[in-house]
Amino acid sequence: MMIPAKLVAGGLVLAGVISFLPTVGVAGVSWLRSLYGFEIDNPDLEILLRHRAVLFGILGTLLFAAAIRPGLRDTAALVAGASMASFIAIALVVGGYGPSIRKVVIADIVGLLALAPAALARLGPGRTLG
Repeated sequence: MMIPAKLVAGGLVLAGVISFLPTVGVAGVSWLRSLYGFEIDNPDLEILLRHRAVLFGILGTLLFAAAIRPGLRDTAALVAGASMASFIAIALVVGGYGPSIRKVVIADIVGLLALAPAALARLGPGRTLG
C-alpha cells in the first residue's frame, strides 16, 4: 500500500505538537501544575518534571524535523511511538489515575494514531509517494 508522503509528514507534525506541548513545564511550577493538575511541592519532583518537559521538547523537535527530512522519519516515529506507548502502558498498569493523566493517555493514543502512516509507509513495499 502506498502512503502519501504528505500524510506521513502531517502525522509527524501532529505527533510533534502533542509531544511538544508539555515543554511549557520548563518555565516552572505553575506551568507544571496546570499541565498535570496536581501540586508540585517538592524540589525533587519539580526537577524531574521540568527535565521531562525538556525531553518532550527534544522529541517534538525531532518529529517536526522528520516531517521535512524523510531520513529522520523512521527514528522519530520509533522513538515517539515507544514514548507514547510506554506512557499508556504504565498508566494502565498503575491505574487509578486522575483526569489530567487521562488527558495525556488520550493525547498519546491520538499521537500513536498520527504516527501510523509513518509506520505503514515503512512497512509497505512501496514506501511513500513523493
